[in-house]
Amino acid sequence: MLTVEQAQQRILAQVPRLSAEEVALADAYGRVLAADVLSQVDVPPWDNSAMDGYAVRAADLSETGATLRLLEMVGAGSVARQPVVSGTAVGIMTGAPMPAGADAVVMVEHTDGATTGAVTVGRAVVPGVHIRRAGEDVARGATILTAGQVLTPARVGLASSVGHAVLPVTRRPVVAVLSTGDEVVPPGQPLGPGQIWSSNNATLVGLVHAAGAVPLDLGTVPDSLDATVTALRDAVARADAVVSTGGVSVGEYDYVKPAFEALGASMDFWKVLMKPGKPLAFGHAGEVPLFGLPGNPVSCTVNFLQFVRPWLRTALGDPRPFLPVVDAIAGDDFRERPGRARFIRVCLAPDGPRWIAHRTGSQGSGVLTSMARAHGLMAVGVEAAAPRVGDAVRVQVIDPSFLDGQTADFGW
Repeated sequence: MLTVEQAQQRILAQVPRLSAEEVALADAYGRVLAADVLSQVDVPPWDNSAMDGYAVRAADLSETGATLRLLEMVGAGSVARQPVVSGTAVGIMTGAPMPAGADAVVMVEHTDGATTGAVTVGRAVVPGVHIRRAGEDVARGATILTAGQVLTPARVGLASSVGHAVLPVTRRPVVAVLSTGDEVVPPGQPLGPGQIWSSNNATLVGLVHAAGAVPLDLGTVPDSLDATVTALRDAVARADAVVSTGGVSVGEYDYVKPAFEALGASMDFWKVLMKPGKPLAFGHAGEVPLFGLPGNPVSCTVNFLQFVRPWLRTALGDPRPFLPVVDAIAGDDFRERPGRARFIRVCLAPDGPRWIAHRTGSQGSGVLTSMARAHGLMAVGVEAAAPRVGDAVRVQVIDPSFLDGQTADFGW
């Protein structure tokens, strides 16, 4: 049986890089950049004022109390008509280009406000003060963004500031999602004897969205080999990856593995040494990966996060395809036995500079309420003893809301 790390390595050894496409800036947020982006201009494009004030020659202000003749006022978006010569100054607003001849800016707060056509300066200045130089932020031709970066609002804004109207991003992979089982019914339909409403399709659609891909919800497949083969064949034809849930164990009605084989798909592995989520079927139909996840909702979610999400992020070109991990302290005594890697649902609470990890409730693989409450998954190694109160632990973050503060309290 493979370890979690071995299974991840096998999965990520076979990931194609998806094609790129150009999108408008408004559609770029959250996408993964497919190529480096270079600046088309210097930023700033010219020397400009960093303050509202007066553009002057520093040599005229070697002493305090000097009075200079005011030539004109220049706002942002306009250019001075006259050069600054000895004994003169130009009123200037933040961001306006520096006039010829000026080599410093005096803040308006350090003057008398120039109410008579002249300005009296209350202090000496040195050359270069309060001037933003051309290209000091970004030089023309410099790389401002690199392939593989996720496009945050600030990064999109940076691209816009140097003239890019579109950006190259990796095409979003389409992920077909389907559940198996006669007992599973879509919400909104009446339940028959022994039936339950489906949670896995809704969960997986959200997980696919969150991973940056496009979900294709193919609903529920009845418990029969023919129906499973037909559904998987349709999914392979329409998607870049296929994720099914249920039917991957060894029961009489578990048809996913034989359906993979009937499709002529190569089967890479079946089981992983982990809890929850030991049954995991992984193979390929041509170049399309097939992920057969367990039917229990927690096992399904945990397996997606450990195996499907990294495949999707890698296909998108993200150099860091795994979820972030934080250090914490166990806030409870945990009882899970060694023998398999364990992913324990926990919530995180602050304790000074530390995070304390508490169990969210029952750890049964069918208990979705404890998954819904979880900020993360405490990862415990195959042979490691269950953590006790006060032990150092590592938590894979699945919900960063524990970082949210109630107030903007910086402790000032």
